[in-house]
Amino acid sequence: MRPDIRNGKDDGPDALTLALMALGWTVGDDRRAERLLALTGLDAEALRAGVGDPDMLGAVLGFLADHEPDLIACAQAIETTPEALIAAKEELSR
Repeated sequence: MRPDIRNGKDDGPDALTLALMALGWTVGDDRRAERLLALTGLDAEALRAGVGDPDMLGAVLGFLADHEPDLIACAQAIETTPEALIAAKEELSR
């Protein structure tokens, strides 16, 4: 069951869920994962430790937002919109 389908109603996933899905998509490709680590200054341990940290997840969404082709590809892969990912980034960065 997709995380955005609850009781037959499509509410869309919350910001944390979207960010976790985006993180999974991002690290699913070695080159993209290496670029994430290089550009954010994070390392693999920080990613693992920060799975529940809104700031770290916001940084992952920021990484995607800064490279539109990845933003669009991620949104398609996790069945959401680029706008939803940007909104999640904004929510997590408050």
